[in-house]
Amino acid sequence: MRILYDFCPAAVQVSQIPTELSFPMKNKKFAFQAVFPLVLLLFPFFLNAQLGNPPKKSPTKTSVADEFSEKSGATAVELVSIPAARLDTSQDLMTIAFGSCNKLQLPQNMWPAVAANKPDLWIWLGDIIYADTSDPRILSAMYKQLKSSPEYKKLTVKTPVVGVYDDHDYGVNDGGKGHPGKKHSQKILMDFLSVPKNSPLRKQEGSYQSYTFGKGEHRVKVIVMDTRYFRDTLIPNPTKHPRFFPNMEGDMLGETQWKWLEKELKNNPANLTILCSSVQVIADDHPQEKWGNFPNARKRLLKLIVETKPKNLLILSGDRHMAEISKMDLTGLPYPLYDFTSSGLTHQRKGETEINKFRVGDMIVKRNFGMLKIIWNGSKPTVSMQVHGLDNEVFQQYLAKY
Repeated sequence: MRILYDFCPAAVQVSQIPTELSFPMKNKKFAFQAVFPLVLLLFPFFLNAQLGNPPKKSPTKTSVADEFSEKSGATAVELVSIPAARLDTSQDLMTIAFGSCNKLQLPQNMWPAVAANKPDLWIWLGDIIYADTSDPRILSAMYKQLKSSPEYKKLTVKTPVVGVYDDHDYGVNDGGKGHPGKKHSQKILMDFLSVPKNSPLRKQEGSYQSYTFGKGEHRVKVIVMDTRYFRDTLIPNPTKHPRFFPNMEGDMLGETQWKWLEKELKNNPANLTILCSSVQVIADDHPQEKWGNFPNARKRLLKLIVETKPKNLLILSGDRHMAEISKMDLTGLPYPLYDFTSSGLTHQRKGETEINKFRVGDMIVKRNFGMLKIIWNGSKPTVSMQVHGLDNEVFQQYLAKY
């Protein structure tokens, strides 16, 4: 409250202030007029004090983390303890669903369509939430809101979930190895994925992981790379066209993860391998984040695939707010290499066209999720790559026969 005392001259000396207030008779009207508004102003505070009701204080501002925790309805439950389907690698994978780019503030209405396909596995390819924060409380609270939501539970009550973050759930837009909160990001992702607390995944640096599902000829290996935790710095282009200059010396995975990946590809009994990357591997014409921003790292990955020759490897990617399938023929690899991108569970990009010399089929600029349906002929898989929409309609289907 601001009170102005215009009638008190600033130049009055302390010694000049009278000890008693007295007004000549002719100034009593003036005194009443001066004091009466102040009495009216202070009277409610006096009355509250007499009645034992102190003035109301402004409510304490709720933190962002508290707001998300309240919305989740699970403030007293640890993120890792929220019920979810158990991962059982002994089961065959016949149907795999995947997606990326999911904003919590937008309708979470894609999940009934995903669940309607009864997938054996759901794979997150990043931007599970859009947190963009180094505050672990906010990050955890936002994950908790999603994991507790009735819409998402339609899927996770029956379908196990694996996956990895991209930049917005890692904590920094376009972020890489320099993110100071990356250990928290890894730990909270593991909690969201219900990874057991004694799992080796929680002891390593980085969120890369692999699983071999099924038995005999129908084994499927899912390899999830972490393209954030060890990734070198992007080189921004001041003109923004393209957004980044190629970082010829930069790396995507870090040496520890490269060694792990080589071992996973070599020691691989599966007849189908799904290699997961949060950003696109094959598509290289666009100016956004991609393996192509680190040309030597991209060459190294493609060379590793050729040298190890895993049986029938297929890449899944996200990030782009659209869906497309890219195809590349590599000398020395006895089958075409596909990169199936699905992105935009809650939103889509602007612009209907974009150059991609490797694209087969159309670029789908609609909210979508991806589906892999695997049909076996002995040890030979045929994979139907499908782009599905909000009403579970199939926007595009492409068959890869191995």
